Amino acid sequence: MFQSFETTSSPDQGPPRLARLRLVLEAAELDAFLVPRADAHQGEYVAPHDERLAWLSGFTGSAGFCVAALTRAAVFIDGRYRVQARAQCAEDFEKVAWPEVSIGSWLREALPDGGVMGYDPWLHTRGEIDRLADSLAGSGVTLLAVETNPVDAIWADQPEPPRGKIVVQPIEFAGETLEAKCQRLATELRGKGQGAAVLTLPDSIAWLLNIRGSDIPRNPVPHVFAILFADGQVTLFADDEKCDDALIEHLGPDVTVESPSAFAATLRGLAREVKGTVRLDRTSCPIWVEQQLSGASIVWDTDPCALPKACKNDTEIAGAREAHLRDAVAMCRFLAWFDATAETQSQTGLTEIDLVTRLEIFRRETNALMEISFETICGAGPHGALPHYRVSTDSNRQLQDGDLVVLDSGGQYLDGTTDITRTLLVGEQAGDAEKAAFTRVLKGMIAISRLRFPKGLAGQHLDALARYPLWLAGWDYDHGTGHGVGSYLCVHEGPQRLSRVSDVPFQPGMILSNEPGYYREGAFGIRIENLIVVQAAEALPEGDARAMLDFETLTFVPIDRRLIDTALLSAEEIDWINAYHVTCRQKVSPRLDGAAAIWLDRATENL
Repeated sequence: MFQSFETTSSPDQGPPRLARLRLVLEAAELDAFLVPRADAHQGEYVAPHDERLAWLSGFTGSAGFCVAALTRAAVFIDGRYRVQARAQCAEDFEKVAWPEVSIGSWLREALPDGGVMGYDPWLHTRGEIDRLADSLAGSGVTLLAVETNPVDAIWADQPEPPRGKIVVQPIEFAGETLEAKCQRLATELRGKGQGAAVLTLPDSIAWLLNIRGSDIPRNPVPHVFAILFADGQVTLFADDEKCDDALIEHLGPDVTVESPSAFAATLRGLAREVKGTVRLDRTSCPIWVEQQLSGASIVWDTDPCALPKACKNDTEIAGAREAHLRDAVAMCRFLAWFDATAETQSQTGLTEIDLVTRLEIFRRETNALMEISFETICGAGPHGALPHYRVSTDSNRQLQDGDLVVLDSGGQYLDGTTDITRTLLVGEQAGDAEKAAFTRVLKGMIAISRLRFPKGLAGQHLDALARYPLWLAGWDYDHGTGHGVGSYLCVHEGPQRLSRVSDVPFQPGMILSNEPGYYREGAFGIRIENLIVVQAAEALPEGDARAMLDFETLTFVPIDRRLIDTALLSAEEIDWINAYHVTCRQKVSPRLDGAAAIWLDRATENL
């Protein structure tokens, strides 16, 4: 049920904490310290134990970092979070537009005479530190890995690291045994002359071993490390309290479980014990691991689990289809309730938290929800202009007539992970500006949904198609058009993305979000999101036989027709919307009854 998010720091707490941190930095002869929103596993979401950035600065967004120097401090945030950072962080923290302004350029100004910036080697990757070092070349600023994190040194009531139970993901949902996965990846290692691969991403290890965990809220992953050897053997480093007899039996004789305290010694021994190189991923493996491998022959390569995990097998895709239909029932029941409220009483009596709470109730009534897949984003009116707004008891807004509400939510089910955004209208009449913006966002979403493209293209080649209708009006949005989605794993999953910066070619089985948006600060926001899966496109009679891909839509929930300006749509776009709504009705109606079924029939009428 809804839990109000109260940050571990408020604006007035930041300055005294910053002052205490500076005393520690002076004692350690450091001129600055880098505070990321990261943990040793480099996941997007972190446990309370690792919320150092929020504790120090007050900023709670899912992306950003702080540089604390002896005389200046700055929080670096991208376009999604700049309004949020101004509200959450004290004036002692400069708000720096990143990536427009780099850490390197800021440090050159903050430390004009050079100096030493410390960093925690558990919290940064080789790729990240190399880029930072390059940007500092010639500045006199040097980087130093520290043994003790100075934020931890002053955080007296820092929560303990999570120790949630590890559970088995049944084969009827995984679709492939852990033994088959390990041997498949081991074959790749041998083919490249690699003796072992160090795995640090929890979702990679969870996928490989068909396990799940509860160490990160809303993400069913365990905080563990692993080493995959070229013979298919695996050493898993996990706390004893995470493991039970059922897990050990599931892992079988080819997986050895060791205490995390043995991780360092095992890494130091790899140089002697393996033939060939040791594989690390420079984008996800913490530098601490590299430090322990002194003497080993290291090769920088991608996480061997990343691409196989992203390309879902037939069982996982079938599970995703079923999970999305189940989730569509919950969404349609919620939307029917929301519209009925408008008919029987004023929706303006409702608040953002009311919507979040009621939607979760409908999802739980499926009797299959394991957890919501992320903290529901429910931004009404001007709050909708914050793409990753997170309602709290302090910010909770009462709905007002004419508001648009951006409602971005999802569920974790054993057979799949869902993520859907719908923009709701409070009342019956939207403004012309809101309808025009909504329709341009919808046009971008339709363009991706209808797309047919040659094999070998990546997100950077397709992203502009979703933005083109907005660009024609001089508008844009500051987030990617889509992210990968796991199979009862993380709702944000790589390596594929529908983004102008992603060069990972799309392959059949990859699940992505399709979510263009538009945000007018202080007024309203719009986002429309369906999940899609990459598939081989059917050959066309007039085609030239080249391999083509397209997308299968997984999400089937009506789009509010009251917000559509049909004058801005082409005949093909109107046909797509009408066909989509027919499919929604055909797939979801048999699972509904009563008022929700009647609502769905009305909501899916032709334009």
